[in-house]
Amino acid sequence: MQTPQRFGPSWAVRLTVILAAITSLVGLTGITTPANAAVYSSCTISRCADARTANAIWASKGYPTTRGWYSWPDGRYNFAGGRFYNREGQLPSGATYYEYDVYSRSYGAARDAYRIVVNRSTGVVWFSPNHYTDFYRL
Repeated sequence: MQTPQRFGPSWAVRLTVILAAITSLVGLTGITTPANAAVYSSCTISRCADARTANAIWASKGYPTTRGWYSWPDGRYNFAGGRFYNREGQLPSGATYYEYDVYSRSYGAARDAYRIVVNRSTGVVWFSPNHYTDFYRL
């Protein structure tokens, strides 16, 4: 005697349903660009002065485009992160940006969240105190 075959939804359909349920429950659509992200035309928050000082030092070094550690006036080091790709599209598009850390530290130490991002074509500089969630124009 032959057992009848039972057909159900394919694995692709099941996966789609599961992912849709998770997305609606958790709100995964906001992961790449947080809902509270913002771009400001000026910088008046705490640490803007530190970002301006770091910007002046990086400018004196010619805004290096090579990722790596650079000596800093306080005897420590600071990190240039190389190209910033603006994947979230928060900054004006069509520009080439480079990222630089604001605070110096011992060579090789962990990086913090404070960055400046420079548009090399226009010289416009943005400060992000929270690793690219918000940008403040310096």
